[in-house]
Amino acid sequence: MSRTPVTGDDVEQAVRLTIAALGEAPAAAWDRQAGPMACSCWDTVEHLNNGMFSYALRLAPPTPRVRGGVPIRWERPGAEGTLLPIAGDRSDGPAAQLEILEAMGGLVAGMTRSRSPEVRAWHAWGVADPEGFAAMAVVETLVHAFDLAEGLGVAWNPPAELCRRGLDRLFPDAPSDTEPWPTLLWATGRGELPGHGPVGPDWQWHAAPPALP
Repeated sequence: MSRTPVTGDDVEQAVRLTIAALGEAPAAAWDRQAGPMACSCWDTVEHLNNGMFSYALRLAPPTPRVRGGVPIRWERPGAEGTLLPIAGDRSDGPAAQLEILEAMGGLVAGMTRSRSPEVRAWHAWGVADPEGFAAMAVVETLVHAFDLAEGLGVAWNPPAELCRRGLDRLFPDAPSDTEPWPTLLWATGRGELPGHGPVGPDWQWHAAPPALP
């Protein structure tokens, strides 16, 4: 089946649409739980920012690692709980978190554009190519925007074409005859899909590049 590759432009589009939607929410709403996530909206966007950072980081070395990630410490000693490398200051408000998201999206987009399609870098769900990391950034952004929109009480309905490109790259076994957005939510354990059983909390995507015909 032919498909349209995921690109850095798609990453930037997903981030741009997310920022536009979430920017409508009042600052006080960011302390609410983010949909099915077991954390606040603030912590969820911070999780998203760090995920995006990790994708760019893995592609950044001239010869990326294919076993294990870049040896960066993913917590800060002396603090309560786990604080990730990319952390916003609460006093700067949610607009600053969204600005960080824009920056992290730009990093992923830039790295995926600059690397040869033959480059490979480690991910726990399969050693991936640059397109795979672009797709991961798109899907991560779209589905966490769904979580955030539920918590913040704003509307979120991303473009079908963008959802389809992410689905085709990361979920090749997902139904292709259903609407892309509900299918992406179903594939990531966030909704039901008529005629198909639940995916469950242990879902994974296929990070590795698809096999050549």
